[in-house]
Amino acid sequence: MSDIRKTEKVQLHVPDLEELRAVLKKGLDDNFAEVQVSVVECPDLTEKPFYFPVKGLCGSPRVTDVGGVPYLVPVVQKHKEYDMNAIAKELELPGAFMLGAGAVSSRVVGMNAELIPLVRTEAEGRPAVNSSYLASINPVDGQCLQEKYSQKFSDCNFGMLGNLYACEGRPGKVIEVRAKKRTGQDSIVTALRKTLEAEYPDKSLAMGGSFIMQKGKAKIHIMPREFSVCPLDTDEDVNNWLKHFEVNAPLICQSVLVSKDPGLDLRVEHTHFFSHHGEGGHYYIDTTPDSVEYLGYFMPAEFIYRIDRPKETHSVGRD
Repeated sequence: MSDIRKTEKVQLHVPDLEELRAVLKKGLDDNFAEVQVSVVECPDLTEKPFYFPVKGLCGSPRVTDVGGVPYLVPVVQKHKEYDMNAIAKELELPGAFMLGAGAVSSRVVGMNAELIPLVRTEAEGRPAVNSSYLASINPVDGQCLQEKYSQKFSDCNFGMLGNLYACEGRPGKVIEVRAKKRTGQDSIVTALRKTLEAEYPDKSLAMGGSFIMQKGKAKIHIMPREFSVCPLDTDEDVNNWLKHFEVNAPLICQSVLVSKDPGLDLRVEHTHFFSHHGEGGHYYIDTTPDSVEYLGYFMPAEFIYRIDRPKETHSVGRD
């Protein structure tokens, strides 16, 4: 396993939920025709359509950026591998529930693939519950192949990079976002992030959670099963290597976003998704702005942990 002991911790600004609700409503109004933002009790996430291994998004909320894109491009560093159970302890929250976006361990899975993490990590007297999905390129037809991780593997590992929201998985008050008909240029995730950045320009805030794209289609990518044999030095190189698709709602998306990097070389937003119709991967933005509808649940994080930050860095491939 990679050296997770190289951890940096920063306390984040955490507004009152009612304050945050008003801020997000104002910002999203600039990007969507219909917006409702409320403070509500978190729905039971063990039920349809989520089927998470915990009931809620509350309890000691925090986010982490593990590894990074520089471990994937320009040249892959396959030895960079992490265990979510160990990450939870590094986050000072053993037994945490984690969701977000990452890459599989190619050593374990035997190929490269997108990981949609949904893990209740192990605690004393309780084993881990891994409800994650992986999305890869089907070698038969070149299309998306989504699989339940636990049906093939028994670990909680991931490789190279991960952006994770962690909490105790408890019920409680959360921010509910409803948005319809995109009128602006930004995805719902980018709109949320830019809203926080504009309202709190001198502070760092982070949020994590899950949202459903209920109607419409989305632009996504899936990494190829094989790593590039040539260095990927530019965004154009990366985009040419990735496989892009348009997929159909409903999509259940897991997202982590940070309003302002406090000097930790962060990926400021990252969203992966799964579905119950066999499509999963990395979410960019909806492609049907006139008909798209979103429903999401988010929580502000109290801390951010930067784990195993790459010594040599760049900004390529962070879209």
